Amino acid sequence: MDKLEIERIKVIKRDYPKGTRVVLIRVDDEQAPMRGTEGTVEFVDDIGTVHISWNNGSCLGAVIGEDAIRKVSDPIDKQYINPFNI
Repeated sequence: MDKLEIERIKVIKRDYPKGTRVVLIRVDDEQAPMRGTEGTVEFVDDIGTVHISWNNGSCLGAVIGEDAIRKVSDPIDKQYINPFNI
């Protein structure tokens, strides 16, 4: 893992601590909850996947840069499609 990837994961862990409330914008997974479903971050793993307990009872991780979530506290137009511009 290179330095850039390590720094990217540190940013994700800082931005999505346990308990952060998020809203699903887009996840490329057939079993994903519907767009707009809210959930709570459980943890961010060492490869940067944000693991979320969704309000519908499912648990599914979001990969920042591939999937899109936003914090409930963020403005509606702020989507996390690729916050690192990489």
